[in-house]
Amino acid sequence: MKLSHCHNFHDFRKLAQKKLPGPIFNYIDGGADDETTLKRNSNAFNDCDLVPNVLTGVKEIDLSVSVMGQQLKLPVYLSPTALQRLFHHQGERAVASVAEKYGTMFGVSSLGTVSMEEIAKQFNTPQVYQFYFHKDRGLNQAMMERAKASGIEVMMLTVDSITGGNRERDLRTGFSIPFKLTAAGLWQFLSKPAWGINYVTHEKFSLPQLDAHINMGGGTSSIGDYFTNMLDPSMNWDDVAEMVKFWDGQFCLKGIMSVEDAKRAVDIGCTGIVISNHGGRQLDGSRSSFDQLAEIVDAVGEQIDVIFDSGIQRGTHVLKALALGAKAVGLGRYYLYALAAAGEKGVDRAMKLMVAEIERDMRLMGCSCISELNRDHIRFR
Repeated sequence: MKLSHCHNFHDFRKLAQKKLPGPIFNYIDGGADDETTLKRNSNAFNDCDLVPNVLTGVKEIDLSVSVMGQQLKLPVYLSPTALQRLFHHQGERAVASVAEKYGTMFGVSSLGTVSMEEIAKQFNTPQVYQFYFHKDRGLNQAMMERAKASGIEVMMLTVDSITGGNRERDLRTGFSIPFKLTAAGLWQFLSKPAWGINYVTHEKFSLPQLDAHINMGGGTSSIGDYFTNMLDPSMNWDDVAEMVKFWDGQFCLKGIMSVEDAKRAVDIGCTGIVISNHGGRQLDGSRSSFDQLAEIVDAVGEQIDVIFDSGIQRGTHVLKALALGAKAVGLGRYYLYALAAAGEKGVDRAMKLMVAEIERDMRLMGCSCISELNRDHIRFR
């Protein structure tokens, strides 16, 4: 299977599975517990139908949006995700380059493998810093100051990960940082020698946002352990309100799933929220993000920028979320599979296909710009 054979999300996933050792593929691919929410995130779109208008005289398509003070050429952005240089040695550099090419926003994670400073200097594209709240309050302030100094435009605090989800695929393979694998997991690495050659012949793997503060290499630590042992489960609304005041700029909460929490985000001065269940990787059995989107938009959509992620696989998924009132849509696994499949070339092809889908679907919907999409264009079964 070649990159040219990849025409959609599922094709990129298949190619990524061929390229990656099993433990790393399953880290991207898996969810929590029985993975019920993971599956529902994408299946939820099947309960919503598009209602097109015809003969509207569509000529040019304008996909631009404004979200959290950022002018984007696309209604989709590349969400911050962890450990990208494990999936391909180019990691965040490849993803940021594609984001710049397409004029959209890119996010660097606290668990990113390239520093926020390097990305900010090298690429001219709006940048989000995805932040985890640690037990060490001094560390939290130091990381926010560092993001300010780097020129980060948007702070995005993840609020649904105060403890790690039960990701049983990782438990079975022994996936951890640094690697400490089960026998089955070790065999998966040996069976993919090309990945191993790339891993050892490029710069040493590191977590530059955390290396100066947390020793992730002194002992084996799973990502679940990081969430459980390093992050602060006592984080509350007062803590976040202090962060919003300190940041004094575009501040977004990622992981909002209830109307009550969305209203609290407005009350403490946030400028954005991301309706997200962490891609089904945290609380299994929770509602899908798409199922919650409409009622949250109805409650706070006039007061705060409502962004959406989890489960996006198609351009039509994007249009359905936008029609419900989302200001922008985050892509996660969609570009990670492509990154694993072929690095920057893979991410570029994935974005090219997504943009083509959205433009084609906008024409078929009879819409010339994103603002024309509304709830008259959708029906739920």
